[in-house]
Amino acid sequence: MAVFYKLYQDNRRNSSHQGEWYARAVHTGTVNIDDLAEEMQANCTVKRADIVAVLSELVETMQKHLQMSHRVKLDRLGTFKIGMSTKPAATIEDFTAGQNVKSVHVLFQPETKIEKDKTRVRALLTGCKVQELPKNAIGVALEGTEEGA
Repeated sequence: MAVFYKLYQDNRRNSSHQGEWYARAVHTGTVNIDDLAEEMQANCTVKRADIVAVLSELVETMQKHLQMSHRVKLDRLGTFKIGMSTKPAATIEDFTAGQNVKSVHVLFQPETKIEKDKTRVRALLTGCKVQELPKNAIGVALEGTEEGA
């Protein structure tokens, strides 16, 4: 298993890196709660319906706590919190949520484990390998790329 990438060239006219090549992750599919529950059921003694119920309640409970300005830490996974993008105000008195808060978003920080050799490994990335998307992968759903957008 590997995380696929495609190469793209920086073609921005005023970029100091114009002409240089970069990799961009390619996502070849989506897995939803039902898919995860089906796979988890095969790996443990808990039934799919129970897993779906717990995960659905986790989403609702996390939403409640995040919107109460709490961080939500899931041990061995990471921490979620809400962040925001704002427009500046000329003075502190001029700043209002309605006028200056442009959007809110969820931030995720994976849990970091420090190995014996002092290297840091983030949750979900242990053993992660990357590989260029095969050239003959035509027809693969490319979510998040120009081809799949």
